[in-house]
Amino acid sequence: MFRRGRGRSGRPSLLGTAARTAVVVGTAQAVSGSVAQSQAVRAQDRQDAEAFRQQAQPVAPPPAAPVAAAAPAVDTDTLIAQLTQLGELHKAGVLTDQEFAAQKARLLG
Repeated sequence: MFRRGRGRSGRPSLLGTAARTAVVVGTAQAVSGSVAQSQAVRAQDRQDAEAFRQQAQPVAPPPAAPVAAAAPAVDTDTLIAQLTQLGELHKAGVLTDQEFAAQKARLLG
């Protein structure tokens, strides 16, 4: 009676080693796949939360322009001509006192 693996007592055969290796590799692939999937889910959740936070933040209104800086730089001759034209329109009755004062303040502003 010859027994296979004589002299190899306690050690698995080549086929047994290959089978065990295949099981280990399959398990490792399954674990790494589930880890990668859970990381992708967490990353997607973070992106969704950040997008929600950005949508929830109130949009700040644009800053109001300062009144003094709103008037463009006008040379003196142009300013005098515009004021003269306003005075003539006011005398002719085209502009009311309030309109004349508002336009004059805007030009001198």
